[in-house]
Amino acid sequence: MVLNPKELDFEQALGELEQLVERLERGDLPLDEALKTFERGVVLTRHCQTSLKAAQQKVEILMKKSGQAELQAFSAADPADATPDDES
Repeated sequence: MVLNPKELDFEQALGELEQLVERLERGDLPLDEALKTFERGVVLTRHCQTSLKAAQQKVEILMKKSGQAELQAFSAADPADATPDDES
């Protein structure tokens, strides 16, 4: 049974999205089914993005209420770029 994304929490939506990506990556779906799977993936992606945006806004509100500094943009270093000297 396919649930409406609004009925799923973030983790459930993300898990379903991961399964859909795996199915599409196998490349063995008939065209019609692949299109339906892709459409569902788009819906789930939007749901996840909306959930993440809401969570980010809540964090920002809480930080402002507590008087903490503004959030900094996160810049994750690519582990492939790390050299042995970088690891401490």
